Amino acid sequence: MSNGIAVLIPCYNEAITIAKVVDDFHRELPEATIYVYDNNSSDDTAEIARAHGAVVRFEPRQGKGNVVRQMFRDIEADCYLMVDGDDTYPAEAAHALCNPILENRADMTVGDRLSNGTYAEENKRAFHGFGNDLVRAMIKWIYGYGFDDVMTGYRAFSRTFVKTFPALSEGFQIETELSIHAVDRRWRILDVLIAYRDRPEGSKSKLDTVGDGIKVVMMIGSLFKNYRSLKFFSLVALILAIIGLAFGIPVIFEYLQTGLVPRLPTAILAVRFIFLASLALVAGLILDSVAKSERRQWELTFYRETKSR
Repeated sequence: MSNGIAVLIPCYNEAITIAKVVDDFHRELPEATIYVYDNNSSDDTAEIARAHGAVVRFEPRQGKGNVVRQMFRDIEADCYLMVDGDDTYPAEAAHALCNPILENRADMTVGDRLSNGTYAEENKRAFHGFGNDLVRAMIKWIYGYGFDDVMTGYRAFSRTFVKTFPALSEGFQIETELSIHAVDRRWRILDVLIAYRDRPEGSKSKLDTVGDGIKVVMMIGSLFKNYRSLKFFSLVALILAIIGLAFGIPVIFEYLQTGLVPRLPTAILAVRFIFLASLALVAGLILDSVAKSERRQWELTFYRETKSR
């Protein structure tokens, strides 16, 4: 039985824009069910969304990641289209994002705001572009996949992607987590070029550029450790080994020249750093085996989820 398209709109104080967003997606996707999850708004977001035909639900745990996690748990659909409620993403691109999912050509489509330059032209918030570029560069270096736009909130997903996604984020790190999960699990990813427009006057962004940016970088580091354990701990081991050698090589030269070790504390410190480097490498090898075992288990879960459809 087909469940069609679900439009997922996480919202927090979007009374200025939510009516237009809901109406636009009703126009472009009349067959879709539009869900607005209100995240403790203090304005009339929920009432306005309901009046315009959206299915309104409430999520008391603050943070976009919490909202998306609950959406993925609650809703059944063949295609999930996630979009922000701030009217910055064009509903006209909905078919371009959903069709590859419905035609089984992709598991996640990503609305790319950057490649056509509209984000740089429209976005008035300092450092947002820099933050996006930094996250893209980190993911490219760690995982070897280059996203055109990693922080976009406009994406579509298949049912199997949604139902096997282990959401850990609480806030705006959710887009980064979705991207890294898609790369690590080798989902089929398709970038779709979209236009971007800045928020209308009176509408305020909930994103804290510095605070949320730090959380995103920490999320990347945490997932790097979990998903690429050997690479992560090998890097740690290399850093520790370099420090140990920096302390130890002068001591070794002195010993070779004089037969003495006059700087015994330095020698002991060097040995400790080399020992820690060895421990880090061993930890990486063990956790890499655990990660591979977990990945095999996830693949089996994926097959079961696919078979149950």
